[in-house]
Amino acid sequence: MHLEDRIFVGGGGTDYAEPQYLQLGYANRHGLIAGATGTGKTVTLQILAEGFSDMGVPVFLSDVKGDLSGLARAGDAGHKLHEPFMSRAAKIGIADSYMYKSFPVTFWDLFGKSGHPVRTTVAEMGPLLISRLLELTEAQEGILNIAFRVADEQGLALYDLKDLQAILVWVGEERASLSLRYGNVSVASIGAIQRRLMVLENQGGAELFGEPALDLEDLMSTDSEGRGHINILAADKLMGAPRLYATFLLWLLSELFETLPEVGDPDKPKLVFFFDEAHLLFDDAPKALVDKVEQVARLIRSKGVGVYFITQNPDDVPEDILGQLGNRVQHALRAYTARDRKALKMAAQTYRDNPDLDIETAIREVGTGEAVTSFLERKGAPGMAQQTLIRPPCSQLGPITPMQRAEAVAQSPVRGKYETRLDRDSAFEKLKARADKAAAEAEAAEQEEETAPPMERDYKAGRRYSGTRVTRSTSRRSAKEQNFGTTMTKMVVKELSGTTGRRLVRGILGSLFKGR
Repeated sequence: MHLEDRIFVGGGGTDYAEPQYLQLGYANRHGLIAGATGTGKTVTLQILAEGFSDMGVPVFLSDVKGDLSGLARAGDAGHKLHEPFMSRAAKIGIADSYMYKSFPVTFWDLFGKSGHPVRTTVAEMGPLLISRLLELTEAQEGILNIAFRVADEQGLALYDLKDLQAILVWVGEERASLSLRYGNVSVASIGAIQRRLMVLENQGGAELFGEPALDLEDLMSTDSEGRGHINILAADKLMGAPRLYATFLLWLLSELFETLPEVGDPDKPKLVFFFDEAHLLFDDAPKALVDKVEQVARLIRSKGVGVYFITQNPDDVPEDILGQLGNRVQHALRAYTARDRKALKMAAQTYRDNPDLDIETAIREVGTGEAVTSFLERKGAPGMAQQTLIRPPCSQLGPITPMQRAEAVAQSPVRGKYETRLDRDSAFEKLKARADKAAAEAEAAEQEEETAPPMERDYKAGRRYSGTRVTRSTSRRSAKEQNFGTTMTKMVVKELSGTTGRRLVRGILGSLFKGR
């Protein structure tokens, strides 16, 4: 089914166009899989992942419904769709070569329950993405940037959420001096950020931040047979926090861009990245963030990474980004309302005309497992739109059992690498040590004062004698107030809790505010 430099997608037969192929040399020009619920997008994603794996290309995808875990197991002749699959294979001319087989799969999970834990550090995520994650206002985002800058200047590493919480407390304590340098630092804004961090912790977001951080090389490996590993992120529970889901995938995309070297136009991609539920990335996103996504999408292809967006409607993707998606699989769109008809018309207009096909009608009427496809051809020109019957998958259709998943995790090439969390000295520990030292010095000074002779004690306390009457100076009150403030800082830092990078501030998205 797979030739040397292309992946068979479907087609063929008397009612369909010639067989349709995705050319590996143009697979890093990105793509789109779109269509209404239940029209076959998941199966299309599955067969593309199979094809890339067979050609030695690693894949990263998110499993929103849990169905894609079936890639780890071979299909079964006892499955209820076995006969339809065999019939479809015969219809598109691959009956002799079609066979069931499994693929090398690595399971990942932000919560560490359904796969290997996957983490990044606060510093690597950067202030822009964390602001997006926490839905901060412009003023709050400004303070977060101040916190990142100060952490950099003070040599305070930001690994996990408790590091970020601690540096925010420190910024609050030093707000007077920081305001002179960076502008107003509001206690109310710091409190609002801390509350958002608490909400993120309650949603399980603290699991994302810490060490050991994800090594991108572990996403780009092949097995002993040269097949690319299919990395599956368990996203069924993650969809309960859609902002966290979208922000993590966007961070991963920016890390790939930041880390990988330029390769120009390779014979095949180094990695293919499938972004399911793509609308979550763009819903209510500020223009600065959309512009950065567009920049990453435009430039990351030169790093050998192909990005494929999966969504219900092409209209979910901004036009400037949609124009960069050269390989397209459009499943059925339903047109029940005026808005639906407008979206259908716009979707049809994004395809190269085919004199033998009414594209708009085809998109509306294709059945489940069929699609209107267009793949880049020689010199990167878009192919004419074709009505295509998508080939059946070779792996299991539907999810595997929890026991089968556990077996796959136990046999994974990265087993044991990420399971144990690290907690190195970072901002939280260093600020706590400073507070402890200041409190100890204050306590020692107070004890020394209490044990000193009256005259010496009064002198040290800043007292003035007037005949036989002793009056206290304001210096004693000032010292006590300072000691109280230090003690309060210590108490707040001790109360902070959370979870546990490699660079303080990095990434194309973080570099909006601070260079590497």
